[in-house]
Amino acid sequence: MQTYVLAGGCFWCLDAAYRALNGVVSVESGYVGGSVPSPTYEQVCTGTTGHAEAVRVTFDEEVIPSDVILDAFFTMHDPRQLNRQGNDVGTQYRSAMFPADDAQRETFERAAERAAEWWGGGLVTTMEPLTEWYPAEDYHQDFFAKNPGQGYCLAVAVPKVNKVRARFGEYARS
Repeated sequence: MQTYVLAGGCFWCLDAAYRALNGVVSVESGYVGGSVPSPTYEQVCTGTTGHAEAVRVTFDEEVIPSDVILDAFFTMHDPRQLNRQGNDVGTQYRSAMFPADDAQRETFERAAERAAEWWGGGLVTTMEPLTEWYPAEDYHQDFFAKNPGQGYCLAVAVPKVNKVRARFGEYARS
C-alpha cells in the first residue's frame, strides 16, 4: 500500500473522485501544511492557519498505478489556479503535494511535469514538506456519499468525479 497527501481545492471533491477508483483503499479528508495545532474547519476556512484542505489517499499499487493516482489528481482540479478552485478562494484551497520521502517527491515531480504538458504550462502546484496531518471533522469524511443532493456536490463534485471516471475508465468502480 502507498499513501499520498494531496491538496487541490475543496477536499470533498478530491475525496469523492478518489473513491470512484478501484484500488483506492481509503480516503481521509484533513488539514496539512499549517502552523496551528489541531485546527478546526472554521479556523482553516479563515485562511490564517496556513493549512490546506487535503486528502490522504491510500491505494494498492497492484490494482492502480501511482501514476494514475497522480494523473487523476491533476485531472480533478485546475493546477493553474493560485490559491483557489473556482469559487473556493484562499490559501486553504491551494494546489499542493506533500511528499513523505524523496521517492514520493520524485514521483510527484514527474507527475507535475506530465500535467504541465496537458495543461499547457503555468502550474502553480507547490511541493511542500509533509507536516503533521490533522483529520477533518467526521461530517467531512466521505461527504459526497453522505450528501449526494447537496448543491455544492451537484455543481462541483459531480463534474470532477465524472471527469476522472471518463479519463480513467478502466480503473473506475462500477
